[in-house]
Amino acid sequence: MKYAMTFAALLAAGLMLGTAVQAQEKKQLAFVVNGASDFWKAAEAGVAKAQKELPDFEMSVKYPEQAAAAIQQRLMDDLVAAGTDAIMVSAIDPGTSTEALNRIGSQIPLFTTDSDAANTNRVAYIGSSNELAGEQAGEAAVKALPNGAKCMGFVGLLGADNAKERIAGFKKAVEGHNIELIDTRGDDIDFARAKKNVEDTLVSNPEVNCMVGFYSYNPPKIYEALKDAGKLGEITVIAFDGDPITLGAVKDGSFAATIVQQPFEWGYQGMKLMAAYLGGDKSGVPTGGIIIVPTKTIDKANVDEYMASEAAMLK
Repeated sequence: MKYAMTFAALLAAGLMLGTAVQAQEKKQLAFVVNGASDFWKAAEAGVAKAQKELPDFEMSVKYPEQAAAAIQQRLMDDLVAAGTDAIMVSAIDPGTSTEALNRIGSQIPLFTTDSDAANTNRVAYIGSSNELAGEQAGEAAVKALPNGAKCMGFVGLLGADNAKERIAGFKKAVEGHNIELIDTRGDDIDFARAKKNVEDTLVSNPEVNCMVGFYSYNPPKIYEALKDAGKLGEITVIAFDGDPITLGAVKDGSFAATIVQQPFEWGYQGMKLMAAYLGGDKSGVPTGGIIIVPTKTIDKANVDEYMASEAAMLK
């Protein structure tokens, strides 16, 4: 009986070890975002879809505790130490993080999304053309403000490539149309500060008759501040992304338009790209390493159609 129990215990231990080894054999893919925002829920849904199609991989979406480059870097270092096989990241401040990103990229394949880090050893970028998205926002402003305007911009991370490129694109599109982006105020993905930036603008810059929210949560904070001040509908707002408050404001005419991205596709296509790359198939990485997922302009004419398609995708 004693020997039978010992054999049974050894067998159980062997089965457990075998299960652990099998679990470790699954390649680990991580999608690292730039901060806590509902914007990333669509990317999570895309990752979940890829996970169902590729069960031999373990996929996860990771949020830094704070929207700071050093904290995001520590998170990625921890992932590498834990055995993660590839990372896709929305780099918070690539301009000052080149060395740190290259260190990650020298250990495992590094991909970028949302905000590129083109001067690093990343394998590829998949996401929007932020400059073209900025141009679309500028074109929406030109259409909504034929007599010109003075605009104030609001964004999370002034140093991030996606912010700089959207601002540059907006300025390019409004040039020659008597529309001026007088400044852009950053908030470091602090929602309370994002709203206060709008409130301060209403007091310190009464000449502003146009506001541009360059990050997904900026337009809802613009909406809240304008509503509290009784100025909703008086100031033309050009938005980015598809927050429910933003889409509702476009639908009721409070906002002129919003430029929407496709973070679901970033998550879905990004995970499949990394999985293929780890398997030795590098054909999905184009020359130059840039994969553009198009952005769309949503206004009152097509907002209902867009909202319906988004709801169906996220089911």
